[in-house]
Amino acid sequence: MTPEFSHSASPLQHGTVVKSTGSWYVVRAASGQLYRCRLRGKFKIKGLKASNPLAVGDHVEFAVEAQAEGAGVISHIAPRRNYIVRRSVHKTGHVHVVAANLDQALLVVTLVSPATSFGFIDRFLVTAEAYHIPVTLLFNKTDLYDEEGFAYQAEIAGMYASLGYPSRTCAASLGEGVAEIDQLLDGKVSLLAGHSGVGKSTLINALVPDLDLKTAEISDFSDKGVHTTTFAEMLEVRPGTFIIDTPGIKELGLVDLPPAELAGYFPEFRALLGQCRYHNCQHTHEPGCAVREAVDQGRIALPRYDSYLSMLAGEDNRH
Repeated sequence: MTPEFSHSASPLQHGTVVKSTGSWYVVRAASGQLYRCRLRGKFKIKGLKASNPLAVGDHVEFAVEAQAEGAGVISHIAPRRNYIVRRSVHKTGHVHVVAANLDQALLVVTLVSPATSFGFIDRFLVTAEAYHIPVTLLFNKTDLYDEEGFAYQAEIAGMYASLGYPSRTCAASLGEGVAEIDQLLDGKVSLLAGHSGVGKSTLINALVPDLDLKTAEISDFSDKGVHTTTFAEMLEVRPGTFIIDTPGIKELGLVDLPPAELAGYFPEFRALLGQCRYHNCQHTHEPGCAVREAVDQGRIALPRYDSYLSMLAGEDNRH
């Protein structure tokens, strides 16, 4: 049921949530103007036990309140095209929606200083598969590679490319490869993610040179005393092109994913799932397993299979 507005409220406007602090939401109107909004009434997303009804990237209808300049009340949330979640730290058994309505996700990884684990990469990819979000890997810090490093990176990139995950290389601190990544962003809403230390902030600063101005503009509308780094935030690169910066990436992934469905989110497993001897094969020890046979024959990369086993066992292999 859509809440009713009082007669003093202005006409409804359409906007996009660019920041959520849990109690107040910064909404960007079609004009580009920002409004500090609150929700009127209770909102529940059907079929999703979420601790937050609204997320960055949500499309909403709101009305500006006459009594407070720059303030508004949200009355309607549009259906989401997709979304990505992490475990809720506040409510057991619930998820926290990190961002919604994404065109793509860009995962920043490094092979040196520090080395991103296959477990971390694969958990992110499985999560993105589950929520129908295309992913491109961004290999950063290529300026630290030696000849062997470049060869290794090409091998890893080739493995993921064969699964449908393209990649780009960059040295964000030097500005190398940033223009190519900027082209990748053009006209899209992109989630930018990565482990701490991979240079995500450096890359964002290179992509959005006036970042301090943009974050200050949004922060002016946020609750005081809130650590902004704990919340996702949508930044405008240019009109029509947006980056969603996501802290807390470690908690992403594998929320409410039944073990029986896990293999289906590995593209190289999917084509083989009907070929195992047993219909309920978990691809661990069963005889006549088509997936294990493909691993033995080198058609499925061993690091990917190891990631699958680790996720199936509920181990934390993200480090």
